[in-house]
Amino acid sequence: MGESLWIIDAFAREMLLFAGLGLFVGGIDDLLIDLIFIVHRIRGGGRPRLTVATLPPPGGLGRIAVFVAAWDEVAVIGTMLSTALDRYEHDDYRIYVGVYPNDRGTIDAVAAVAERDARIRMVIGVRDGPTTKADCLNTLWHALCRDHRRLQVDAGRRTRAVVIHDAEDVVHAQELRVFDSLIDRYDVIQLPVLPLVHRRARLVSGHYADEFAESHAKQIVVRTLIGAAMPLAGTGCAIAPGMLAKVADARGGDPFDATSLTEDYELGLRLAELGARGLFARLVDDVAGGTGTGGVVAVRAYFPGTLAESVRQKTRWMTGIALAGWDRTGWARGHALADHWMRMRDRRAPLAVVLLATGYLAVPAWIASLSMHGGAASASSYANGAYPVALWLLVANAVLLVWRMAVRMVFTGRSYGVREALWALPRFFVGNLVSLIAAPRALVVYIGMLRGAAPVWDKTRHEFPDVSIDPVVATTGPGLATMAG
Repeated sequence: MGESLWIIDAFAREMLLFAGLGLFVGGIDDLLIDLIFIVHRIRGGGRPRLTVATLPPPGGLGRIAVFVAAWDEVAVIGTMLSTALDRYEHDDYRIYVGVYPNDRGTIDAVAAVAERDARIRMVIGVRDGPTTKADCLNTLWHALCRDHRRLQVDAGRRTRAVVIHDAEDVVHAQELRVFDSLIDRYDVIQLPVLPLVHRRARLVSGHYADEFAESHAKQIVVRTLIGAAMPLAGTGCAIAPGMLAKVADARGGDPFDATSLTEDYELGLRLAELGARGLFARLVDDVAGGTGTGGVVAVRAYFPGTLAESVRQKTRWMTGIALAGWDRTGWARGHALADHWMRMRDRRAPLAVVLLATGYLAVPAWIASLSMHGGAASASSYANGAYPVALWLLVANAVLLVWRMAVRMVFTGRSYGVREALWALPRFFVGNLVSLIAAPRALVVYIGMLRGAAPVWDKTRHEFPDVSIDPVVATTGPGLATMAG
């Protein structure tokens, strides 16, 4: 009994110390982001907010090209394109849709919309799918360049911005107006992404709403405030064609890296390295009489609603950003401390999962250890003698956890209302569960890539909301525009 008790004591103590110290460091890291944001809001409290109605007029003429990469999207692409055509309030745009020759269903769905509206330009790639989203976007880029050469477009009427969307997106009516107004001042513009909460999958789909509500209202704001590079979300972003051409010239003709699982994240970092001026634009749609969806100008979409689909998506994100992305993008320039900090935060997910799993094991082991030492007085005396540092870390981490969940609820409530803010509590643990399952899968995928496995578009099944009723379940607070010089 004595030897077994010693083993349990040592196991519980070491796990508590490892998990407690790691979670404490991560909690302080998150707390610093919160404090920077709070100070920013206090200092800018009296500053006028940028809204759609107060946007300056566009600085020139030209078309906006919207890129939509589509593989096996027959279930959503037709409705998405029709909805975009109905919603967009802009005089000059064209939607380029990239499809694959071996995806007949998606081709037919896109062709049916293109026959009714010449603003849809379907581009069939030369390779069978799936390749990667970046490869499909490269096909669209080359089609745009060919159109410019074929039509001999006048320099003053060339494409002003390339906008990227996913096949399941519900676009905002005013977004092209926002891009058109700001693209002369900024090379890269990112709108917020506000996932729709699926009523039949509130726990799983809703945890994306919680994460993006906090990420795209606080974390990315802090990134731009401190001068760090702004990673793109892969949707709802506009890029100046000249900057894409510069990236393409440096990469042998393709602006998007076809070997990347998270080309959007990497492209944002690459553009910043080339000196692109980025803007995260959170604006209120206050245009009277407009057909916009109201609230914040943002991208809405259903995210995965099942545990299996969510794990697949988080596996790709974790592999592309925290594992393979580390190899591909490395660190920032030596003096760019803000970039170093943000890249470190981006890559901490696998370690955070290990710490989280250790913590979940350590607490019951600690309780078992205490119970085996006899009565309450004996257990209390033992705990104070054997676990002083671990106990202090446990208390500190509990306080940080309460703060973290309170902040999550505030940001969810700001974007989705009080009811969803309450749901954010159980969804916090759902998100942890998804990450715990995704982490080992991401490691397996990463090892396969190190052995030479080609990246494949491991996309999730998409669903488009019923637009016969208003799909926007978000109500938002005041607009916020934050820029990085």
